[in-house]
Amino acid sequence: MKAVVGDTVIAEAPKEDLIQIEGNWYFPPSSVKSELFTESPTQYHCPGRATRSTTR
Repeated sequence: MKAVVGDTVIAEAPKEDLIQIEGNWYFPPSSVKSELFTESPTQYHCPGRATRSTTR
């Protein structure tokens, strides 16, 4: 499977390597093209879960 933003593939892995939780698909970190992302000072908080730092 591929994760695509615009025309850019930002992650790619065989479907059997992905994890599905509550209808959302998660790619293994090694399949994400980290060179396309930068650290962000923004934090994200999901009720019932921990606060996380984000990457954009």
